[in-house]
Amino acid sequence: WPRHPQNPDYYPDLPLMEGDSVLQLDPDQAQLTRWYTERAVRFIDDAAGEPFFLYLAHSMPHVPLFHDPRFADSTARGIYGDVIAEIDWSVGEVLAALRRHGLDDNTLVIFASDNGPWSVYGDHAGSTGGLRGTEATAFEGGVRVPFIARWPGQIPAGTSSDIPAMTIDVLPTVAALVGAPLPTDRTIDGRDIWPLLSGSNMATAPHEALFFYWGKGLHAVRSGKWKLHFPHDYYAVDSAGQGGTPGRLVTRQLPLSLYDLDADRAESRDVAAAHPEVVARLTVLADSARAELGDGLTGVEGAGVRPVGRLEP
Repeated sequence: WPRHPQNPDYYPDLPLMEGDSVLQLDPDQAQLTRWYTERAVRFIDDAAGEPFFLYLAHSMPHVPLFHDPRFADSTARGIYGDVIAEIDWSVGEVLAALRRHGLDDNTLVIFASDNGPWSVYGDHAGSTGGLRGTEATAFEGGVRVPFIARWPGQIPAGTSSDIPAMTIDVLPTVAALVGAPLPTDRTIDGRDIWPLLSGSNMATAPHEALFFYWGKGLHAVRSGKWKLHFPHDYYAVDSAGQGGTPGRLVTRQLPLSLYDLDADRAESRDVAAAHPEVVARLTVLADSARAELGDGLTGVEGAGVRPVGRLEP
């Protein structure tokens, strides 16, 4: 992002890469979604005769926003809506390629996002739908994202599940479906969630607890409907920006807080004092994560923490 609106001299020229080769510096970002889509479709065309795995990670709608001129003013939501419209087109092109090769009924398609909207960018960001928080927080607005799975004949149309899962569950789920053994030289934190995706009435929660880290700090733990936040500083939007320039973030402090997500998805009512037994149970679960992964907030060193990987120059 060489022309960052706040730090224009901080980032180097943006490279468009294929493998280890730089194809362009500072490419036309308005073409990125189209280029990614064309490359994805070409990959399906080339691999259609064999089993394949395609991971298509769009740069959009992360700021800065760009879209092909074909989608200009195509929505009532401004440039953000137009960017989403082009991603919708992209998904359609991928699904059309599967149908063209007769692979529609033999392909699992998963659509998901990595985090909630970076709300400080205002009209260049999405909506949390009333959830608290934003990207870079452990509130639901920062971590709850769309997750859609499609496999005609295997996943019943129109079904949904409110059982919590994480994208870490994709790896073991796909591995189980294709009969691939999981590695045994490391801990795999995800679980096979095929019962959830397939709409099984026998599906149960795959995790006793889900842990939410920011950097090295364990900010929150969820078990069932209960979510416990540990004392930490967090970002909040003081004023939202417009036109691609961010507004103002402020840092606030959150005390130990317990929320019932079934009754309070917006995490607005702390019920820790009314449910000390739940606080105690979730704290024990958090201590197990700290023992393995560490916790910068409490100074715990995790026994399972590996050295940071580095690429040799």
